[in-house]
Amino acid sequence: MLLYRIIFNNEVVFFFSKNKPVLKDLIPEGHIDIHSHLLPGIDDGARTFEDTLRLTLALHRFGVTQFITTPHIIQHVWENTHEGILSKKIETIQQLENNNITIPFQAAAEYLMDDQFVRLFQSHDLLTLKDNYVLVEMSYINAPIQLYSILFDLQVAGYIPVLAHPERYLFYHNNFNEYVKLKRAGCLFQLNLLSVVGYYGPQITKIAEQLLAKGMYSYVGSDVHHDNHIKAFDQKIKLKDFAPLKEAIVNNQFFKVG
Repeated sequence: MLLYRIIFNNEVVFFFSKNKPVLKDLIPEGHIDIHSHLLPGIDDGARTFEDTLRLTLALHRFGVTQFITTPHIIQHVWENTHEGILSKKIETIQQLENNNITIPFQAAAEYLMDDQFVRLFQSHDLLTLKDNYVLVEMSYINAPIQLYSILFDLQVAGYIPVLAHPERYLFYHNNFNEYVKLKRAGCLFQLNLLSVVGYYGPQITKIAEQLLAKGMYSYVGSDVHHDNHIKAFDQKIKLKDFAPLKEAIVNNQFFKVG
C-alpha cells in the first residue's frame, strides 16, 4: 500500500493507492495455458528439449497445471503438419516423464488464416484446443482480404475460431469497430497476458485494456516462446481495473481435462 500526498486548494490531502501486482501473482494455482510454443525445434519457440523443460517448469511455478501448446502453421515459414506436431508432442511427453514431470501436456496449433488454412480445414480435421475450438491468427501487417469469408467457411465446417492476441494487430488500433465486427462474425478473443505489462508496447496495452473493459476477451494465453517472456511475468500489470482480466483468466478452466 502506498501513501500519496497532494495539494488541493492549498490543503494537503492524503490518500492510499494499492500497489499494482506483478503478472505472475494473478495466475491462480490450477491455471490452464492454452497458447504457448513449447514443443522443441518446431517453430520460433523452444529450440531444444532443455528449453522446453525450463519454460514448462517456470510456467508450472506460476500456477500452470495443464498445457495446450500451439506451434505455428504458416505456409512457407513454419510448414508444420498435424502428424509432425503430434509426433513431437508424444516425444516431448516422454522426455518430460523421464524428468519426472507428468503435467497434462496437449498439442493443438496456431493457424495463420490464409488460403492454405482454408484448404486444410475443408479437407482435414484441425488440431483444436478442445472440441471444435481452434486457435487462429492473422499477419501483423494486414488482415487477410477474405477474412470474413474465411471465418464464415470455418464455422460452416463446424469450428469456433479463437483469435490469438487481437490487441497486437496494429491495423485495427485506429478503428475499434473492427473488433466489434470480428466478435459479431463469431470470433472469440484470446488475450496475450504479456500485453497487460507493456511487453509489446504501451499502445498494445491500451487496446488490451479497452477490450478487457468491454468484456470482449474470452480467454488468455501466455504465448511463451523463450526466457524473456518468462521474465516479463515479474513485471507489474499496467491496468487500472484488474477485474476483467481476472475473469478472463478464470474462463480458461473451460479447457480443463479430466
